[in-house]
Amino acid sequence: MTAITIQPRSARRSWRPRRNTAIRWLSPLAILLLWQLASSTGVLDERTLASPLELARTARELIESGQLADAIGVSLRRALVGLLIGSIAGVVLGSIAGLSKLGDAVVDPPMQMVRTLPLFGLVPLFILWFGIGETPKVLLIALGVVIPLYLNIVAALRSIDPELIEVARSLRLTRWERARHIIVPGALPGALVGFRQSLGIAWLALIVAEQVNAGAGLGFMVNNARDVLRTDIIVVGLLCYAALGLLTDSIVRALERRALRWRDSELGA
Repeated sequence: MTAITIQPRSARRSWRPRRNTAIRWLSPLAILLLWQLASSTGVLDERTLASPLELARTARELIESGQLADAIGVSLRRALVGLLIGSIAGVVLGSIAGLSKLGDAVVDPPMQMVRTLPLFGLVPLFILWFGIGETPKVLLIALGVVIPLYLNIVAALRSIDPELIEVARSLRLTRWERARHIIVPGALPGALVGFRQSLGIAWLALIVAEQVNAGAGLGFMVNNARDVLRTDIIVVGLLCYAALGLLTDSIVRALERRALRWRDSELGA
C-alpha cells in the first residue's frame, strides 16, 4: 500500500500568508493587463485614458527631464510642512482637552465647530485671507491634519484606566514619570491611528490646495497637462500622489509597530 503523508496543521498554516501575499500582487497585475489589453484592442480610447505602457513612457520622459522630481519635491515639502504644523496643533490641543476638564470646556467646542466645516469649501476664504502664495496651501493641509489627530488623542487619553493614575499617585510618581510610564504608552496607539488618518487627509488636502494657482508641484504639472489634454501626464501625476501616500503610510505603520513593541516592553517591565 502507498503510504499517505499528512501535513501537520502548522505546515498548512505556514503557506497561507504566502498565498495571500501572492494574491495581493496578482490582482493589481491582472488589472494592469486588462487595462493594457483594452487599450491595445481599441476598446479604451487612449485619448481618454492612456495605456500602462504609454504611462510608463511618459513617466520616463518626465523623470529624464527632471520635471517629475522637481514637482514631487515641491509637493512633498508642502505636505510635510502642513503635516508638521497640523500635528503640533493636534497634539497640543488634544492633550489640553484630554487631560483637563477645564481644557476640554475651553478647547473642545471650537474644535467641534471646525470639524463640521467643509475643508475644501474654505479655499476661497483662505485665498482672501492669505493670498495665492504658499501660505493658504500649507494652512489648508494643516487644518485637515489637526482634526482627526485631535479627536483620536482626546479619545485615547480619556480611555486610560483611572486606576493606573491612582496607582501612580499612591506611588508618588512625578508628573514626568506618570506621563512617561502611563499617559504616553496609553495614548500612543490612538495617537498613531489618528496620525495615519491625518496623513491620508494631508495628501487629499494637498491635491485640492495645488489647484489654487500653484506655480510648481504635482498640481501645477497636472493643471498644465489638463490645458493641453495630456491625460497621460495627468494620470502619472495622480499615481505619484497615490505612491507618496502609500509610502508615507507604510513608514508610519513601521514606526507604529516599533513604538507599540516599546510600549509593551515598558509596561511589562
